[in-house]
Amino acid sequence: MTTAHPHSAAGRVAFVGAGPGQADLITLRGAQRLAAACVVLVDALVDPALRDLAPQARWLHVGKRGYTDSASQQAINALLVKCAREAGHGGLVVRLKGGDPSIFGRLEEELQAMAEAGIACEVVPGVTAALAAAASARRPLTRRGEGRSVSFATAMTATPPHTVDPLQSGRRADTEVFYMAGKQLAGLARKLIAAGWPPQTPACVTSRAGWPDELCSDHDVATLARASMLHAGRPTVVVIGAGARPMSAAASPINTDIPEPQGLGVRT
Repeated sequence: MTTAHPHSAAGRVAFVGAGPGQADLITLRGAQRLAAACVVLVDALVDPALRDLAPQARWLHVGKRGYTDSASQQAINALLVKCAREAGHGGLVVRLKGGDPSIFGRLEEELQAMAEAGIACEVVPGVTAALAAAASARRPLTRRGEGRSVSFATAMTATPPHTVDPLQSGRRADTEVFYMAGKQLAGLARKLIAAGWPPQTPACVTSRAGWPDELCSDHDVATLARASMLHAGRPTVVVIGAGARPMSAAASPINTDIPEPQGLGVRT
């Protein structure tokens, strides 16, 4: 928890991870913060059903998608400060982010803005998309003896020189997970091979992880680009390496006694 100027007349801000996909993937603490909120600033990929947990709150949409400027970061920061000050002492503003706030959620900028404004805040973690994708595919991200390290990176970066390509330094972990990869699969495959991954390395691609219409497909690094059409236009996570390897047929769990949720998407 981060606290600044505890005697300020402003309210508090809670950065809450909504989890990936459906509303019931939020944590209990996240749900409790929503129930106490007077204002909720919500991202684009958050399940609208979470509104039921905060019917008393004013909901403001501040979602960002890719490189679009639907809501600038500066505008979001200013709105958070404004809402917290209007909430007054004892009031709670929730900044609701998809997945986990600390994983590619622009959390640092917003925490810094709260610190500069003297507004008390806390961070409530959530389930990140990489974990939802691994759970859906039943692929452990770590595996005893062969998968002892995991890295998270984004396949989408700003225009250089403002960022460094995460693959320029070569292979970094036994399992590498790439977020925001839907439009980057062909280029990602080339960079993976250049970074030292063998072309036959397993690759598991999941789009809309945690939603009823999620899709999961198996490839290798050499054929990764073929997933582009299947997952086009959908938020996509790519798992490479030890955590992408399918379990053997004999060991793979079969959920024959567990009914699938209504509307479950096709798995390939």
